[in-house]
Amino acid sequence: MPGTGTLINTAAVIAGGIAGHFTGRFFKEEQQDAICKVCGISVLFIAIAGAMEGMLQISMDEAGKGASIISGRSMFIVLCLSIGTVIGELLRIEDGFERFGAWLKIKTGNAKDARFVDAFVTSSLTVCIGAMAIVGAIQDGVMGDYSTLAVKSVLDFIIIMVMTSSMGKGCAFSAIPIFVFEGGITLLSTLIAPLMTPAAIANLSLVGSILIFCVGVNLVWGRKVRVANMLPAVLLAVLAAYLPSM
Repeated sequence: MPGTGTLINTAAVIAGGIAGHFTGRFFKEEQQDAICKVCGISVLFIAIAGAMEGMLQISMDEAGKGASIISGRSMFIVLCLSIGTVIGELLRIEDGFERFGAWLKIKTGNAKDARFVDAFVTSSLTVCIGAMAIVGAIQDGVMGDYSTLAVKSVLDFIIIMVMTSSMGKGCAFSAIPIFVFEGGITLLSTLIAPLMTPAAIANLSLVGSILIFCVGVNLVWGRKVRVANMLPAVLLAVLAAYLPSM
């Protein structure tokens, strides 16, 4: 049934939040901070792996005997991120995330939780950005295949459990944007599927990985980057796949 993957992913995030809430009680504040930083470092390396996959290529010499690794697509990354960030700053996307988080904080009775909004925004960006969410939701809607989202659900459960144990219960509410984002793509999958060519998916994965890297930076060093305002870069990356030069 279309939408099964979204329901599984949403349930996994909620379960991860509940598990993290109870396990977090056993850690002192400095231990929670250490867990948060470890989570951030893990996110950094996951993002680096995804970005390098899109930037690095193996080049053979003319004789076909030797191989070397070359990097590229630097200008593509600079243009997507810079233009996308300008658009995001003008639209004030991050402020919208924070306002919604502040509203949730009050409505859920967590007004005294000083880290609720930060936990909600950071965790939402971590689990929503990436090719797996979009491609998996399209597969779920078009073919009824939720296997990609099922794998993502396992990863999200672990990530949200660790983040909740260190940042607080606000992380569990990232289930809301997951449900809306993946559910919306599943509903519109017949329209979106033709747009997601291999080149578009590659661009999405590359730029999405860089945004996830920025999320990791915020986890390790505190709120340094307004990642939500960079989200239009992902859309620009997909659109760039249809330019003749790309």
